[in-house]
Order: sequence, then C-alpha cells, then structure tokens
Amino acid sequence: MSSFIQLNTPTREWTYEPDGAQPETQEDTVLSFHRTIPEYNETVLHTLPEVAKELGLGHVLLKDESNRFGLPAFKILGASWAVYRAVASHLGLPVSDGSIPFTEVGAKAKEAGVQIVTITEGNCGRAVTRMAAKHMGIPTRVFVPSYMDERTREKIRSEGAEVIVVEGSYDDVIPVAMEEAKEKDNAILVLDVGLEGYDEVPRYFVQGYSTMLAESDSQVLELTGGKPATHVIVPVGAGSIGEAVTAHFKSASRRKGFGPARVLAVEPTTAACLFESLKAGKSVSVQTEDTIMCGMNCGTLSTTAWPVLKNGIDADVTVTDLESHNAVQELHARGIFAGPCGAATLAALRRACAEPKRELGLDDSSVVVLYCTEGQRDYLIPS
Repeated sequence: MSSFIQLNTPTREWTYEPDGAQPETQEDTVLSFHRTIPEYNETVLHTLPEVAKELGLGHVLLKDESNRFGLPAFKILGASWAVYRAVASHLGLPVSDGSIPFTEVGAKAKEAGVQIVTITEGNCGRAVTRMAAKHMGIPTRVFVPSYMDERTREKIRSEGAEVIVVEGSYDDVIPVAMEEAKEKDNAILVLDVGLEGYDEVPRYFVQGYSTMLAESDSQVLELTGGKPATHVIVPVGAGSIGEAVTAHFKSASRRKGFGPARVLAVEPTTAACLFESLKAGKSVSVQTEDTIMCGMNCGTLSTTAWPVLKNGIDADVTVTDLESHNAVQELHARGIFAGPCGAATLAALRRACAEPKRELGLDDSSVVVLYCTEGQRDYLIPS
C-alpha cells in the first residue's frame, strides 16, 4: 500500500447514530434557515464524464462551492448557522427550529453589547464576519496567524471585522483568541473546531454544512438517472466538514434508503493529522509546513470530529502541492474555477484509482462525488 494512503477498513459496517433530532428533520430546519439569508443559492453539481471514462468509473461529479452566498467557499453554510445559534443561546432565545429571524437575534445582541471572537486561516473568518457583522450587526474580532497574506486579511476586514495578527501557526492562535473571549464581557467565541471543554458551537457548524449535502443528494440522483453516490471525497483540515460528510453518508437513514457510501478524506502531505491519527488509532497532532492548500493547514483534529472520522472514514489520501495545483489546472481547463483545497479532491481520486482501487470498491459502477470546497484564489505555484 502506498505511503500516501491510509485505509480504515473496519468502518465499512459502522453506522452514525446522532444525538437529539433526526438528521432529516435537522437538515430541513437548516435549509429553511439558509433560504432566509440574502443571496441564498443552490450550488452547481458538475459532471466530469471524461474523468470517469479515463479512470474506469461510472460517474464522477463535482459539487462546486466556489460561489456560496456570494463568498468563494462552503464555510458560510456552517458559519451562518453557528453564529445564529451561538448568539441566540447566549441571549437565552429558543431558536433550534430557526423560527426567530436572524435580524431579530442580531438586534437583541446589539442591545446587549455582544461581540464575536473567532480565528481563521481565511475562509471561515470571512464567513463568520459576513454573518455576524454584515447581516446581524454584531462587532467581530478575527484572530489570524502571521503567515496569512495581507490580501486575505483585507477581504476579512471588508466584511466589517477587526483583524488581529498573532505570531505563529493556526494552533498558536487558538489560546490567544480563547483568552480574549474569556476576558471580555459578552464576548462569544465562535470556532469550527472542537476543543477540550468547547464542543457546542463546532457542532452548529457541522449542522450547517448539511445544506450542501441535501442539495447534492438530489442533484446526484437527477444527473445519474436515479443512482446514489457510492463514494465521496472531502477535504479535511481540522475535520468539521469531514465530520459532516461522514455522518451524513454513514447515517442509518442513508443506509436504509440508498445503502452506505464510502467516504475518502484528502489532506496535504504537509499537514496530515487525520492520516497520522488513523495510523496511531488515536488523535495525534503533527507539525505542519506551508502548503497552497492553506485551508487544510491544521496540525490537530477537532475533538468533536475525531470520533466520527475514526469510525466512519474509509480511507485518507494525502496529496502534494504539485498534485493539487495540477488538479486546479485540469479543472480550470474544464471551466471549473476551483482553489487548491477543492481541487485536492480530484487529485485524491486520481491517486486512489492508481493504487488501492479494488480495495476501495472503485469500478465502472461507481458514482463518485467530489466536494470542491473553495473557488479559485492566488497562490504560489509549486515547482
């Protein structure tokens, strides 16, 4: 087996059992909430028939999150629901059914002097600020690692945030932001990563991503003549989107309706914390290095994501910056303007088909969905 692929075969029979509301009910609530936000749109599911033919697969489809609510990434799905739920919870408002308009929650938050504190490597901080500052009128402070370029910082500021630069990596920023939120009255920490003693808000992010999955389920059936996905590939950084995708495709309701789908994660070779955790059988941190897949440049998994990923991910595939860049170029040539994190899913599919194809059940009957989580952006082209 390749040193770039970690199989996790015991997961084949595992079923995700949620706490609280059933997934279908929760998905309906979240989707209805998202439809109240300006610029709601159902993103496109592209077909890649040439790729399917080349790799000997039935269908290859790509969910294109390059324009979600006017932002170039999927993060706003989780961020909008998480901000709404976290602020309402802080104010003691019952909004689990999405019945109170987010504008009303925002007005009450302003009266109470609430502010939002978050951290980011780019897309998530901008998404949190779009919802909190722009749509709900809540002051927002975004802590960022020092390696973030000025152009990305300015995009976050353009949404109405104050940006605070912290020396070091993403993991170094976390305790600084947590201390800020602890010291300030009425400050709410909004993170998409679970930490020791901090798990409620990250779960809201995961719930928010269900809209993308509900959309793609119906789109897949429409484009394949009624065939559901058999394999999905999702980028993993700290793990929240991976948790959402895995829980969805390994749920009891999914198994009953369509049978299980195999879930493959993709990570950069330079930040492969899930890969190493699966090898070790426990969540471990890794030292990361620079990568063009900066949204996945995370050295530690979310504490809420790891149990689902450990039990539900069928394989983890690591790809190099050059492989990701080549996939960006290939997709651009097909008129799909993906960024390196999103295009990494195509790079992972190519690697999976070149090596453990049979072990992963990839054949001419397979329906593969790639979750392309970000649109095109500038980056240093790897050599």
